Amino acid sequence: MQSGTAKTGQWILEFEPESPLGIEPLMGYTSSSDTRRQVQLRFSSKEEAIAYAQKHSIPHRVEEEKKPKRRQVSYAENFRYDRKIPWTH
Repeated sequence: MQSGTAKTGQWILEFEPESPLGIEPLMGYTSSSDTRRQVQLRFSSKEEAIAYAQKHSIPHRVEEEKKPKRRQVSYAENFRYDRKIPWTH
């Protein structure tokens, strides 16, 4: 099942990239000299994240959380006799 909601009640502060990604010529890997790109700060509330950004003069923008659209699906639906697409193995 992939419908879990673990670790979804947090607000994340991510830094904007300071330099574009580059392609490493020998192996073709994507690389960057910007180490702040790897940092994610997690907060339990939006207010804490905004206060931290303001205290440390970090430019920020808030992206509101998106409510997931959950579809109720049951295993028995696979074996209904009136399916539009027949169940085959």
